[in-house]
Amino acid sequence: MTEKLIIHGGKALRGEVEISGAKNSVLKLMAATLLTGDSIELRNVPHLSDVGVMTQVLKHLGCDVDQQDDDRLYIQAKNITSCEAPYDLVRKMRASFDVLGSLLGRFGEARVALPGGCSIGKRSVDLHVKGLMALGAEVEINHGYVEAKATRLVGAEILLDTPSVGATENIMLAATMAEGSTILSNAAQEPEIVDLANFLNAMGADISGAGTNEIVINGVKPGTLHGTTYSVMPDRIEAATYLMAGVGTLGDVTVNNVLPVHLSSLTHKLIEMGADIEMPTPNSIRIRSDRRLQAQNIVTQPYPGFPTDLQAPFMTLLSTADGVSIVKETIYENRFKQVGELKRMGADISVERDVAVITGVPHLSGAEVNAHDLRAGAAMVIAGVMAEGATQVFDLHHLDRGYEDVVGKMQSLGATIERVPDNSERPVSEETSA
Repeated sequence: MTEKLIIHGGKALRGEVEISGAKNSVLKLMAATLLTGDSIELRNVPHLSDVGVMTQVLKHLGCDVDQQDDDRLYIQAKNITSCEAPYDLVRKMRASFDVLGSLLGRFGEARVALPGGCSIGKRSVDLHVKGLMALGAEVEINHGYVEAKATRLVGAEILLDTPSVGATENIMLAATMAEGSTILSNAAQEPEIVDLANFLNAMGADISGAGTNEIVINGVKPGTLHGTTYSVMPDRIEAATYLMAGVGTLGDVTVNNVLPVHLSSLTHKLIEMGADIEMPTPNSIRIRSDRRLQAQNIVTQPYPGFPTDLQAPFMTLLSTADGVSIVKETIYENRFKQVGELKRMGADISVERDVAVITGVPHLSGAEVNAHDLRAGAAMVIAGVMAEGATQVFDLHHLDRGYEDVVGKMQSLGATIERVPDNSERPVSEETSA
């Protein structure tokens, strides 16, 4: 059944909220479990539709997957029956493409459909392919599938043209099973890369340098990797969303189960805007404000720069800041989908190519808006709790991919928000993912 959110905004959010495990990490860890036939227990696993899609992918390959009602997920890839990830699954979520590196590393072959993904811009797989070929794989793209084979993978020195997160992950996964050492330069430095390396090392891999721009993967012999129990890192993007919702309503919100260092690019900007921020514990952040925030400029960049995933929700915050703000999007060329919806709520935003100019208005007004993609959906929820009057948010399937129980968590902070059936005859937008 199609559903929508109804939000009655204009009320300061107050209280504490627990942050779930990171969507952008758990999916990659699930793909990595293919490297061993032993049983893996993952903890701090969020209940998200994307986890469900990855579960379908792994089950299609022959894995046993069991997600508990709590935060535990059990996976065993002992009896793999196929090395092919079909289009009808991979198109739903780009992260499923990571099974390519794992299958190639363990079985020497993989046939994986070219990935889908949020329609936020061009995201080629060229760097993935070049990296795997450097390890000795034969890779072809035929009829929408990436087909990779290798009788043996051999470590190599690989320089990425750009610090691609996906390419870094796929190369790490394959190189873990290669003969010798792989030195991956200009690698992505995101915390989720570190989480993947830590997980692989817990399985018996030998990886160092994750979190810097040079990662060294010393390949291990087949059968070396083993089962383990591992907790997924906290979701920094979810945490940032609740921080911005709190300060956007001039409230007082504390997010728990976070690693503050992962959010420093955001918290520095929020402090410059006038927010008060403190760390009550090593794993929590409190934010509050009793006055209108000041305009700010941002440029999206790879980690540790300002994340592209936070650009849309941050723009919502800027829409009521005092003064003129400039947002430059450098990662994806089609990631201003929230602009039209925010303008429907009274925001004053103009866009020229990859630059948006936001002139802060005193307040937003409730309206009917769409969640055009995952993070644009988060931007609409924040706009809804900030706005005067009622806001209806449609296309929730995007939001469900990355936010566990957003209604319950917002309600715990005092928001007036409910999820109800959408009986209108609106067409559901195309399934896309980030």
